[in-house]
Amino acid sequence: MQSPWDYPDFDDHEVVHFVTDRESGLRAIIAVHSTHLGPGAGGTRFWHYEQGGDAVADALRLSRGMSYKNAMAGLPLGGGKAVILADKDRTKTEAMLVAYGRAVDRLGGAYITAEDVGIGVADLVIVSKHTRHVAGLPAAEGEVGGDPGPHTAYGIFLGVKAAARRALGKDSLAGLHIAIQGAGSVAGGLARHAAAEGARLSIADIDAARAQKLAAEVGGAVVDPRDILTLEADVLSPCALGAILTEQSIAALRVPVVAGAANNQLATPQDGDRIAARGILYAPDYVINAGGIINVSSEHLGDADEAGVKARIEKIPGRLDAIWEESESTGRNPAEVADAMAQRLIGRG
Repeated sequence: MQSPWDYPDFDDHEVVHFVTDRESGLRAIIAVHSTHLGPGAGGTRFWHYEQGGDAVADALRLSRGMSYKNAMAGLPLGGGKAVILADKDRTKTEAMLVAYGRAVDRLGGAYITAEDVGIGVADLVIVSKHTRHVAGLPAAEGEVGGDPGPHTAYGIFLGVKAAARRALGKDSLAGLHIAIQGAGSVAGGLARHAAAEGARLSIADIDAARAQKLAAEVGGAVVDPRDILTLEADVLSPCALGAILTEQSIAALRVPVVAGAANNQLATPQDGDRIAARGILYAPDYVINAGGIINVSSEHLGDADEAGVKARIEKIPGRLDAIWEESESTGRNPAEVADAMAQRLIGRG
């Protein structure tokens, strides 16, 4: 395995922890990118990686993305992320979660964990019995916290509307064709919001039954996952895993807008230029998908109620507009503009 310093995605991360617990079988990586604005906050991903080095790269990229996301959302938090390495069968045990909670606790608050792919609220409840540095726990009606998915989805919906307004001159999604890659919690929330406004939806997911269920609920069409990135539509909304915008996939896009929830959508920094060169409006992922962390942070910090969280999420379109305006005036692509803004905010400009 490479040294973390040799990874292309190593970006002066403050700490990278490799966690092993022989008794439970836990193997995890906790990466803290920056604590300039506050403790590193970000979810834990439970995923099977073919190579351990893939897990390291994921943790590095995701934690840096959280630094940028939290900074651009105006939160007093730094960026961190963790990955738990799952076996091929995705075996997850309570003992593993207990050991993971203890590992987070040993960091003394430098990292605050929450949900991500493969880790749900029930898992966090177990983790929270062994560390208080957890957010996203079940919330009573009227309280902030709980599942961040609906809040992320609301922010994505508002961001898609902002992109459609800028690129297509449309104030509503009514009649627009939105291609959604993914059918999970966030994709489902986006689909419901968009359908309620009259959008036409095409949905793809590697879980065909899940895609079919969501499509039936919102009156959408199911598309083969292999075809979703080349579908002709008004908006492509990637809401699954990242690194899907590559030199090859960008060349095959047939949309004027890409705006979705997936983290790290651009496979390389150069892909930001490639998508801009094609005249496609891109919404930087960590700006548009900040709704979940806004909700989770409010739970952890205790500084907002439901109305306050909603108001903060509704600032996402304005942040996107500021990025797009600077992009137009400087000629730099939106991803590069957003990165520069975020770097200044975390003291690395």
